[in-house]
Amino acid sequence: MPSLSQFKLVFGGLLLAMLLASLDQTIVATALPTIVRDLGSTDQLSWVVTAYLLGATVSMPLWGRASDLYGRKPLFVAAIVVFLVGSALSGLAGTLGQLIGFRALQGLGAGGLMTLAMAIVGELVPGRERGRYQGYIQIVFIVASVAGPLLGGLFADHASWRWVFYVNLPIGAVALTLITTSLHLPVERRPVKLDYLGAALLAGSLSCLLLATTRGTDVLYAGFAVLLVAFIAQERRATEPVLPLRLFREPVFDIVAAALFMTTLALMVVIVFLPLFLQSELGMSATGSGFLLLPVLLAGTVSTILSGRAIAKTGRYKRYPLVGLGVMALGLVGLSTLDSASSTATIAALLVVFGLGFGLVSQVLTTAIQSAVDRRDLGIATASANLFRSLGGAVGVAAFGAVYAGASVFLYAAPAAVIGLLIVLALHEVPLPKLAVAR
Repeated sequence: MPSLSQFKLVFGGLLLAMLLASLDQTIVATALPTIVRDLGSTDQLSWVVTAYLLGATVSMPLWGRASDLYGRKPLFVAAIVVFLVGSALSGLAGTLGQLIGFRALQGLGAGGLMTLAMAIVGELVPGRERGRYQGYIQIVFIVASVAGPLLGGLFADHASWRWVFYVNLPIGAVALTLITTSLHLPVERRPVKLDYLGAALLAGSLSCLLLATTRGTDVLYAGFAVLLVAFIAQERRATEPVLPLRLFREPVFDIVAAALFMTTLALMVVIVFLPLFLQSELGMSATGSGFLLLPVLLAGTVSTILSGRAIAKTGRYKRYPLVGLGVMALGLVGLSTLDSASSTATIAALLVVFGLGFGLVSQVLTTAIQSAVDRRDLGIATASANLFRSLGGAVGVAAFGAVYAGASVFLYAAPAAVIGLLIVLALHEVPLPKLAVAR
C-alpha cells in the first residue's frame, strides 16, 4: 500500500490520463469543419471520430486482460506512450486518410488509459472508498464530455486545429512522469499464454458491430454474429481467455454491464444532440451551445462527490443508481418539451436535473462490479464495464442520429434510463467493508 502522499501523485497521474482519453472523444467534433477546409475529403469526415472510438472500444478488453496477466503499470505506461504517439502523428497529418489512421492509433492507446486507470484505482483503494475515487474519475469524464466541443472550437477558431492533438503532449508527459516514478504495484510472475486468437475474434466482432451502427449493412451484422460465435467457442477452450466467460456467470457483472450500456446511451444523446438542437432551433453558436452544457457538468460533479462520500460512510450503494436513473429519465422527458421559444434558464434547469441523476449512476456501478470479482479478473472486469459503456455511447449516437427530429429525440431516449433503472433493481447489494485508503 503506497503512502498517502505517494498515492496522491499516482492518482493525479491517473486523472490526467483519463482526461486525455475522455477529451479526445469529443474535442475533434467542433474542429471538423476547419479540418475539412484544410485537408478536404468530406466524404470521409465521420471517420475522424469513428476511427478513434473504434480503436478505443475494441482494445479495452485486450488492455484489461493483458494487465491481469502481465501487471498494470507496464501496460498503463505503454498505453500512455501509444496515445501520445498517435496524438503527435495526428497533429502532423497531411491528408485526411493519414489523420484517420493516426486517430485509430490514438484510440488504441485511449482504450488502455480508460480501462487501466479505473483498474489501478480498484487495486489500490478498498471497496468502500472506491466510490469516492471512482467519482473523481467520473468527474473528469463529465468535464471532458462538456469541455471537449468547446475547446475544439476555440483551437480551430483562434489557433490551429492541430493543437486539438498537440495539447495532449505536455499533459501526457506529466501523467507519464507521475506514473513511472510513483506507481508501484505487485506483479505475480507466472507463465502465461495470451489468447491472441480470441483477441482477434473479439476485435473483429466489435469492429463489425460498431461499423454496422453507422453503416447499417446486413453484411456487417452477419459478420458480427459469425465472429461472436467463433469468439465464444474459442474462449471455452482457451487456457487464458481474453474475456473469461465465467464473468458472465456473475449476476452483478451482467447487471452492471447492461445498466452502464443504457446509462451512457442516454448521456450521449444529450451531449451530442442538444448542441445540434440549440444551434438549429435556437440559432446559438457552437461556442454558446457548448457553454450551455455546463449545467450537466456542475450538477454531475456535485452528485458524484456527495454519493461517493455517502458510500464511503455507509458502504451502501444500490439506492444511488436507482434514484439517478429515475432522475435522468425525468430530465430527458423535460428536454423533449423544448422548442424554439424555450428560454436558456429552462434548458439549464432541465440539464441540472439530468446531470444530478447521471452523477449518481456510473461511478457507483463501477464500484459494484469491482467489488464482485476476484482480483485476478479486476482488469478485465473493469475493461468490460468500460466496453459496454462505450458500446452504449456508440450505439446511442448512431441509432438516435437516424431518427433525430429536434427535441423529440430526448423522449425516445428516456426509456433507456427507465430500462436501466429496472435492470439495477435486480442488483444484489453487498455492503462494502470499511478500510483505510493509504497511510
